[in-house]
Amino acid sequence: MIGTILGDIIGSAYEHKPIKTTIFDLMSEASRFTDDSVLTVATMDVYLSGLSFTQAYQQYTLNYPHRGYGSSFNLWVHHRESKPYNSFGNGSAMRVSPIGWLFDTVEEVLSEAKRSSEVTHNHPEGIKGAQAVALSIFMARKGSTKDEIRQVITKTFGYDLNHTIDQIRPYVGFDVSCQGSVPPAIIAFLDSTSVIDAIRKAVSLGGDCDTQAAIAGGIAEAFYGPVPKQLYDQIIMTTLAPALHQKVLAFYDRIKQPLYIQPTKEKQ
Repeated sequence: MIGTILGDIIGSAYEHKPIKTTIFDLMSEASRFTDDSVLTVATMDVYLSGLSFTQAYQQYTLNYPHRGYGSSFNLWVHHRESKPYNSFGNGSAMRVSPIGWLFDTVEEVLSEAKRSSEVTHNHPEGIKGAQAVALSIFMARKGSTKDEIRQVITKTFGYDLNHTIDQIRPYVGFDVSCQGSVPPAIIAFLDSTSVIDAIRKAVSLGGDCDTQAAIAGGIAEAFYGPVPKQLYDQIIMTTLAPALHQKVLAFYDRIKQPLYIQPTKEKQ
């Protein structure tokens, strides 16, 4: 989930200023955490505090307004509606990463991802996007290879993942649907060499790049392991709201995972 939040913060500066290169500054004055981070932490809090998904998503959005939430989602939150609105937007996929870490069977991961999605995004494509991301994270942390992840996600969800970032980059536009943004984000991970490389590749697609980078970064962390402490300090510690950070700490303690890795000391 650190990878998710890193991707969100790094991608936020380029969401409305799309770039088609992997060479860019990771932080700028425009960098901030957006709805991707807020709702990812809200998903964590469902399992930390016993909130329902509806309660968590509405409460966290009201606590952190003006973070780029979609218009239909905002209406759902502020009208305190409890009914889903048949969305196939990528909001279901951007917030699901904790589920890929918390459960230990494919069946549990798919069931919980569906449950987290359908409180708002009950369209089949919305559910599919959340399940695809959660299952990718689950497989990555369990030691699956990239080829295995590619094959299972393709077979299970019908996504076309048989392209490289360079091949799809010219054709990716601003698309907030699951079917338009989840496959490119997964390809960014599959084509990467590290967490940051996955995030850079996702941002380089343009489009809804903070969400694409959040998805790619979340899967990449599960595959490559924790990010360096310097990166964590530079981006997470300086940008994420302290109350959100505390929930992240509590969740990582729950799943017994390190937040970052310390730099290795060179031998004298």
